[in-house]
Amino acid sequence: MEYAIEVKDLVVNYKALGRYSIKQMLLSGKKGLNEEIHALKGVSFNVPKGDIWGIIGKNGGGKSTLLKAVGGIFSPTSGTVDLHGNSISLLSIGVGFNRELSGRENILLSGMLLGFSKEEVLSKVDEIIEFSELEDFIEMPVRTYSSGMYSKLAFSVAVTLDTDILLIDEVLSVGDEHFRIKSTEKMNSMIMDKNHTVLIVSHSLKTIESLCTKVIWLHDGEIKMIDEPKKVLPEYQKFMGKK
Repeated sequence: MEYAIEVKDLVVNYKALGRYSIKQMLLSGKKGLNEEIHALKGVSFNVPKGDIWGIIGKNGGGKSTLLKAVGGIFSPTSGTVDLHGNSISLLSIGVGFNRELSGRENILLSGMLLGFSKEEVLSKVDEIIEFSELEDFIEMPVRTYSSGMYSKLAFSVAVTLDTDILLIDEVLSVGDEHFRIKSTEKMNSMIMDKNHTVLIVSHSLKTIESLCTKVIWLHDGEIKMIDEPKKVLPEYQKFMGKK
């Protein structure tokens, strides 16, 4: 079997400023408490080329950290991530755009950061803008965009420039209903093309069930279960119902 993503014994730890107010730090002279967060604890899995996998779990379970580690934004404390030379893009609100640049300028910047030439990106600009439905706002700075507009542009860049691996962090759940339907249809068309491999983080179990071939259930930084949606989702719902 040909794998697009191989993750082995992945550990991600980072320091977080303790719960100390600025006033308390000034009065006490302390600099705050550096608490070490163990975000991922020896996570391992292999995603076959052409598969679309979902990642579920409660808030703080390590889902977004895992996507960012696979996407190269977070460096592992230990363990490895092997993408086998595949190109990759991460769709996550707040990641990837320069807020002072216009939407059009960010399309060019994002595309080149993904490894495409300037000419390749320019040839796709009109298609990206049309899909995003942001024609009236494309020359405005991204800082003026709502989260829904931001997600539309991020999604449009990633799916139009067409990287081998697509990492999606809750982007499909943001925006108006019309765009969510269009995004889901686009994702479905990508699933049919076995050259694409997709990892989706979502709290929408309906989305996970309809799109994914397998599901990773993360709990407190560890994998609790990996299997088909019809096996994982009932167990996850049962577990969350006890909380």
